[in-house]
Amino acid sequence: MSDDRRDDWTQGPELTRENGERRKAAHSGDGESTGADSDPDTVRLAEVRMLDRWIGGVLAEQRRSRRWKIFFRLLFALLVIAGLCLSAYTLFLAQGDGMSAGKRHLGVVDVSGPIDANGQANAERIIEGLQQAWQDPGADAVVLHINSPGGSPVQSQRVYDEIRYLQEQGDKPILAVIEDIGASGAYYMASAADRIYASPASLVGSIGVISAGFGLQGAIDKVGVERRVFTAGENKAFMDPFSEISPSQRAFWQSVLNTTHRQFIDAVKAGRGDRLSDDPELFSGLIWTGQQAKSLGLIDDISNLEQLSRERLGEVSLRDYTPSLDPWSLVSNKLTSAAAHWLGLSSPASPVRYQLP
Repeated sequence: MSDDRRDDWTQGPELTRENGERRKAAHSGDGESTGADSDPDTVRLAEVRMLDRWIGGVLAEQRRSRRWKIFFRLLFALLVIAGLCLSAYTLFLAQGDGMSAGKRHLGVVDVSGPIDANGQANAERIIEGLQQAWQDPGADAVVLHINSPGGSPVQSQRVYDEIRYLQEQGDKPILAVIEDIGASGAYYMASAADRIYASPASLVGSIGVISAGFGLQGAIDKVGVERRVFTAGENKAFMDPFSEISPSQRAFWQSVLNTTHRQFIDAVKAGRGDRLSDDPELFSGLIWTGQQAKSLGLIDDISNLEQLSRERLGEVSLRDYTPSLDPWSLVSNKLTSAAAHWLGLSSPASPVRYQLP
């Protein structure tokens, strides 16, 4: 065996018997070697192994990082695809229930939930649906499909006025069908229709006005908090829940409610005419079942959407003209409304409401 042979791994000279004995003696001396006494070949081998472990750790970390990037990119892509599919379904498939445009049908416009300018049952959306159903020659009648406790007086008045306007433009009937509830502002809208239908157990009526709040002055005094409100105009802050309300302010606000109530009554009388009974409780804010409402003249007949379609067309033939909502906005609005409700922070645009408490 020649001393000139090189080790393939370290590229150094092969370990001789003499060097081996020296290394063995060094290790048996105190169990560990210092940097100065270590053999160069051993140090080099240890450095190579340490470098190998470091490179392996870096590569493993890069692989983990790459996997997470791929995961989040796939998740984002799936969310985008789901959003596009939902939007496409809402825009092209949900509307019209897949029915051919030429078939005779009832043109349905939904009024669902509280009536509010910022909600899904807002005047702009309902009016757009009414106009589309009215203009479609295939629609035998326009049907306002109501399931709402009421809400904003202004939004209700706008829909009422639009129905009366369309009635003057032709002879296509505009009907109202009440599901679970058609109260207050929702009944305000319905009263403009040519005929109103409801199920026996539907809740109908509540012709009244409400403005509700809290007086928290005593509570804030007990807590020891000073309320600072700066106004120009002695009555500007009379609706502030932390301030006292004087008898004159209370009387003024009652006059506002009375005036709004009078507008409601006049609209119902104009829409229903002689069909209304002379019951003194009719405009007191009470709410009745559909069966009771028929005897009071608040509705014309007991029926539902399917029965009405069979009566007029001989079959159930319905087409939804309610304008679509952006699905993301709808989810966001529902989450925001739910959170505000549970936190007690929900506040409608108007403090005066045609709505059940």
